[in-house]
Amino acid sequence: MIKFFRKIRQKLVVENRFNKYLLYAIGEIILVVIGILIALQINNWNESNKEKKQEKAILSNIHREFKQNKKALLTDLKTNNNAFNSGLKLMELMGKTQSKIKMYNTDSLIYSIVEFNSFNPSESAISDLLQSGRLQLLSNEKLKDQLYEWSRIMTKAKENYQGFDSKVENDLMPYLTKYYSLKDIDKYGFLKWKKSSILKVDKLKVFQDIEFENLIDDALFRLKVYNTTLHNASLIIDHILNETKK
Repeated sequence: MIKFFRKIRQKLVVENRFNKYLLYAIGEIILVVIGILIALQINNWNESNKEKKQEKAILSNIHREFKQNKKALLTDLKTNNNAFNSGLKLMELMGKTQSKIKMYNTDSLIYSIVEFNSFNPSESAISDLLQSGRLQLLSNEKLKDQLYEWSRIMTKAKENYQGFDSKVENDLMPYLTKYYSLKDIDKYGFLKWKKSSILKVDKLKVFQDIEFENLIDDALFRLKVYNTTLHNASLIIDHILNETKK
C-alpha cells in the first residue's frame, strides 16, 4: 500500500502537476491522521474494556468480603447484645434480697457481661484497592463514599471497643477477683469447671455494694456505645452490598 502511494506521488512530481500533488499530499496526511485516530480509539476501547473487567472483579471481591463481614458482625452483635441484657438483669438485682437474687444464676450473668466479642472484619479487598491505587477504577461514586464511611466507622468502633474492654479488664475484673469467685464464673467459659469453688465467699454481697453497681453501669454504657456503632456499621455493609450487587 505504501509503495502504491509512493508511485502516485512520484508520477505527479515528474509530470510537474504541483497542485494535484499538493492535494494528494494533504489527502495522504488526512488518511494518516485518520489512521492514527482510529488506532487511538481502538487502544482507548481496549483500555476501557480492560478497566471494566478490573472493576467487575473488584466489585465481586468487595461484595464477597462484605457478605462475610455481615455474617460475622451479626454473630458478634448477638453475643454482645446477650452481654448487655445480662448486665441489665444484674442491675435489676442490685439492692434486692438474697432470696430474690438466688432465683437467678448470677455466675452465668456475670460471665455473659465479661465475655464479649470484638468485631474484626476482613478488609483485604479494600486494603488491596487502596494500596494498589485502583480506587479510581470504581465508577460508582456512592460506593466510594460508603467505603470511606466504612473506614471511618471502623476506626470509631475500635476506639469504642477499647474503652469497654479496658473498663472490664482494669476495673470490673479486679473487683470480681476480690469479692467474687472467678472459678464459679468460669464454669460457663473456656475452663468449664465441673464444681464450684469450695472457698468461702459471700458472692451475693456485691449486690449491696454501690461500687459494683457503678462498675456494671459504666460497663453497660460503654457496651451500648460499641453495639450502636456496630449496628451502624451493619447498615453501611447493607449499602455496600447493594451497590456492589449492581
